[in-house]
Amino acid sequence: MIKRVGGEAMPTGDAQVLSAATKILLPGVGSFDNAVQKLQRLGLIDVLRERAATGVPFLGICLGMQLLASASEEGVLPGLDLIAGKVRKFSPDASQAGLKIPHMGWNLIRNVKGSRLTAGLDDRSKFYFVHSYYYECTNAADRLLETHHGHAFVSGVERGNVVGVQFHPEKSHRYGMQLIKNFVEL
Repeated sequence: MIKRVGGEAMPTGDAQVLSAATKILLPGVGSFDNAVQKLQRLGLIDVLRERAATGVPFLGICLGMQLLASASEEGVLPGLDLIAGKVRKFSPDASQAGLKIPHMGWNLIRNVKGSRLTAGLDDRSKFYFVHSYYYECTNAADRLLETHHGHAFVSGVERGNVVGVQFHPEKSHRYGMQLIKNFVEL
């Protein structure tokens, strides 16, 4: 998708390569603690924090967004703590209301605040979700997008140059392409 919108991507787990990156995209599929442990083994935790602190555009996707938080109910290890908050599990009683957990499929986003990342997207924009946990921001000003699945939850976060989205833009057709294009053009 990055190539499709005119960008160039270099997948890496090398701290030296990340230290020179002009943008960072942190994807993620799996569980919180396993992802944190992998980042620790690769020596990337400090590099990711340092690059974010220098103002490099930084985008977390799905679990990559959750890793931006301080902590998660899914595990015991601390997150990157780039945007203060806790990742919480959808309530088990959601299934009693006829909701499926994990939240999987297409859903609408609602812009909570304006952002260059979401330029060209509106409240009719649909994205593809697959998750059982959601981000709860400590500071309401960090909420970028909201989605409804049983209750309103934060589906996008932003603090300065660090942003995250809970959905998968790479699976979200034209809306996802617009979001990735916006990120490439930052």
